[in-house]
Amino acid sequence: MLPPVIKLMRPKQWVKNVFVFPPVLFSGSFLEAETLLSIGTAFFLFCVASSATYILNDLGDIDADRLHPTKRFTRPLAAGTVSKRTAQILLLGLYSILVGAIIYTPNLMLVIGAYIALNWAYSLYLKHQPVLDIFTIAVGFVLRVYAGAVAIDVPLSGWMFVTAMCLALYLASIKRRQELINSGEQARGVLKQYNLNLIDRYAEMSATGALMFYSMFVISAKPDLVFSIPFVLYGIYRYWFIVDVKEEGESPTDVLYKDPQLILTIMGWASICLYSLWPEVKS
Repeated sequence: MLPPVIKLMRPKQWVKNVFVFPPVLFSGSFLEAETLLSIGTAFFLFCVASSATYILNDLGDIDADRLHPTKRFTRPLAAGTVSKRTAQILLLGLYSILVGAIIYTPNLMLVIGAYIALNWAYSLYLKHQPVLDIFTIAVGFVLRVYAGAVAIDVPLSGWMFVTAMCLALYLASIKRRQELINSGEQARGVLKQYNLNLIDRYAEMSATGALMFYSMFVISAKPDLVFSIPFVLYGIYRYWFIVDVKEEGESPTDVLYKDPQLILTIMGWASICLYSLWPEVKS
């Protein structure tokens, strides 16, 4: 069991920040020490930035979280296990790290600054706007991918951008879908403006787009990765199974941690990519 102060930073959610790594993988530079240091720095700073965002959101949502059927027990501020003053001091410390990092890696911090600004806008306004709320969540994932490219100084592939966008839209749509089913409209005000059929169409279109664009990228630019496509397809199928049959998916990270098949699918996909791209590193 994590201490409440650590839990406030939501370390389980840091797995989302692995979205910074695809540019390293697909650029074939994953054996270069300098590249690994740069991408590791990007991952660390995004963990700091995302934790600061979570704390800021929790500070603003204390009253709403106390009325939520699960968040009133799982969120430290809503549950009363961490005081507002402690959260504010921790938030100040995290922002201090990010300000200090501007000197070390200014280009990367421009992207992280955009991520922080986007989340401020989300907390204040965008989370109340239908469609925009889903796209804001998705853009946060795309910024992680872009940060990975900036960190190692490579251009972001258009294929990678659109694939990441579709995948993130799929996950964000599923999150809203499960919130609507599990908690109803009282969980979020914006859910009053959605219905299940609409969100299902959003999710289906996004999942199809992610698979299509990834496959087009592989066939046109990285044909050696063709055997990774079945892993992507199976991962989407498996996630839909978890959502529809097991009625989970409100938290994508919880699904990932709890489902061994999904973990093995991701590991299989990563292994195929590493094996297929390894010769490019040696050449």
